[in-house]
Amino acid sequence: MTIRLPYGTYEPRTTPLSLPPHGAPLASRTVYSAAHVVADPHADVSPDGPAAVDWDATLAFRRHLWSHGLGVAEAMDTAQRGMGLDWPGAAELMRRSAAEAASVGGAIACGAGTDQLTQGPHTLAEVTAAYEEQLALVESTGARAVLMASRALAAAAKGPEDYLATYGHLLRQASEPVVLHWLGPMFDPALEGYWGSADLDAATETFLEVITSHPDKVDGIKISLLDARREIDLRRRLPKGVRCYTGDDFNYPELIAGDDHGFSHALLGIFDPLAPLAAEAVRVLDTGDASAFRKLLDPTVELSRHLFQPPTRFYKTGVVLLAWLVGHQSHFTMLGGLQSARSLPHLARAYELADGLGLFPDPALAEARMKSLLRTYGVEQ
Repeated sequence: MTIRLPYGTYEPRTTPLSLPPHGAPLASRTVYSAAHVVADPHADVSPDGPAAVDWDATLAFRRHLWSHGLGVAEAMDTAQRGMGLDWPGAAELMRRSAAEAASVGGAIACGAGTDQLTQGPHTLAEVTAAYEEQLALVESTGARAVLMASRALAAAAKGPEDYLATYGHLLRQASEPVVLHWLGPMFDPALEGYWGSADLDAATETFLEVITSHPDKVDGIKISLLDARREIDLRRRLPKGVRCYTGDDFNYPELIAGDDHGFSHALLGIFDPLAPLAAEAVRVLDTGDASAFRKLLDPTVELSRHLFQPPTRFYKTGVVLLAWLVGHQSHFTMLGGLQSARSLPHLARAYELADGLGLFPDPALAEARMKSLLRTYGVEQ
């Protein structure tokens, strides 16, 4: 059987990879998957209204991630934070997911930001208060806090000293060590010049000053700049005990495998669709076999680079497409209608690459669903 795609025909594979849930935590690396949310396709909502989430399907997907031994990074960019998921929705998501994590013994980290603020301008005091509110909520759930990059802070800060003061204040009052998140402008253009400079070398020095001034309050850093060399240089300068969590969806195999000077842990959006395969690869790495780890994970990079191609912030569309094709949800609908954010050829190529990796446990289901989408776009089968 073949499937007609917008640019030609493709013969799907008939046998998937066999990667059953393992359950036991991973040993050599701490790995979080930034998880997507499942929209309620039957809710009567407007683009400007609050998000309508299918809570049962959303939490079921998190149980899937935990069943493979991965942690969940909740209410992050992959969950459409700031792109369809508002603060009340994010707060509810964190409460529900943290309770679910406690019930199954799963690891969870949650994003604390400032997205409850209306469009600015805002003072630094208002930005700090917004961070405090969200940090308090995350800590109340028992999850590890991830201090997310803030659009409001990027707009309000006059220079590096404002970042140092804001983050210093938050770290001093955090009850447990947090993860600091540096999200590059390719993921969110409003974050251009974060840490007080568009010069990445200067921004790195400010970032490091925040960390080295409060090493006991920083569990780790998440770097999402899609620049492997910069991440390696930065992780070598971290204080002892501070982890580097790669957020580089272009170069993650080499960064996780590491070198003679160290390695990166992971907090990745691409591990949402790759969860079973990623977990299996890290279990191989747990045995010390870096070559076999790379053999499993390197072939996934083409799919990841495809999903995260510019405009990178719309990678969530491909992630949700694959969740539908795999069978984690019954529809291809996203908060804010973002299922329309990628072209049909882009979606078709995502299907083709994922199928080639054996990611679909039921290839016939994936093929039937992809054909139904293609017909909707006028590509008859």
